[in-house]
Amino acid sequence: MGRIKTSQIKSATFKILNKHRDKIKDNFEDNKIVLKDLAKIESKKLRNVVAGYLTRLIKQEKLEK
Repeated sequence: MGRIKTSQIKSATFKILNKHRDKIKDNFEDNKIVLKDLAKIESKKLRNVVAGYLTRLIKQEKLEK
């Protein structure tokens, strides 16, 4: 089992994913860099959690297709 994401993390992630789906990739390191430009998340840990969740969602979408 993985770690449970809070509703704050999920809502921020889905907003970013809906607005900037074309910029998000299935690579965590790339998503961290992209998030610096897209979102104003001051906490490094919070930014990494959002980037990881974005990566996971993109990978799941690719597997479903």
